[in-house]
Amino acid sequence: MVFGKHVRFYRLQRGWTQKNLAEQMEVSESYISKVECGRLHFGDYPSESFICKLAEKLMVDKDELLMLAGKVPLSIRERMQDHPALFRKLGAADDATLVSIEAFLSRGK
Repeated sequence: MVFGKHVRFYRLQRGWTQKNLAEQMEVSESYISKVECGRLHFGDYPSESFICKLAEKLMVDKDELLMLAGKVPLSIRERMQDHPALFRKLGAADDATLVSIEAFLSRGK
């Protein structure tokens, strides 16, 4: 549901109706409604390529949208495979530690 709420938020930021977004995505308006309301059945959930196209149309970060949809972007999957111990530690870290790590990494940009 978090994914759908974000899709709706970004769509409204662009000033689009569900119909506008459906036309951009070449899907039905009812499908966009189901995405936004989290009413998709197992086989109907958006594919990674659909989510990337959606991010492009909504002008938002594709990796963020993928993660909101519960999908891990390829670049992150590869890093996880290369450094599994690091990601296990990140998964076990408390929020304060993660905030510190994020601040440290942000300084490097």
